[in-house]
Amino acid sequence: MSRPPKCRRVEFMPELTFFKPAGIPVSELDVVQLTVEELEAIRLKDLLGLEQEGCAEKMGVSRPTYHRILSSARGKVAVALVEGKAIRVEGGHFEMVVRHFKCFDCDHQWELPCGVGPRGSEITCPQCQSGDVSRVNKDGRPYGCHAKKLGRGNNQDN
Repeated sequence: MSRPPKCRRVEFMPELTFFKPAGIPVSELDVVQLTVEELEAIRLKDLLGLEQEGCAEKMGVSRPTYHRILSSARGKVAVALVEGKAIRVEGGHFEMVVRHFKCFDCDHQWELPCGVGPRGSEITCPQCQSGDVSRVNKDGRPYGCHAKKLGRGNNQDN
């Protein structure tokens, strides 16, 4: 008996989940199911152009597992395109990656799933509506390359 698949991390939830060949009624089509993590594998490799090691790391799986997910996804898309089938994106074993934010006016912290909600300068604090917010790590420290620019809690001697 095989063990159950472990949850894969996904940063993007598609708004459109059904694709079909033009001019053919849905009732006459076979449907290929692409899981959300298979779509994420295609997005990371083919759309964003990441190396497989980086893709695997982002999804929280090993490189061989990522390769199997990507191969399965590409195979399903090829079948749908060549044989004129519809594609439905649904299901799978995944968890949405969340982004953490902090308001520097009221110290409120919250999270949003990746790919959901406003971006960049459009983000305001849900508690006080201030625009003085920034993405932070889970522990509330400034996130990524913005950490040095913000100068909040960082050593300025660099």
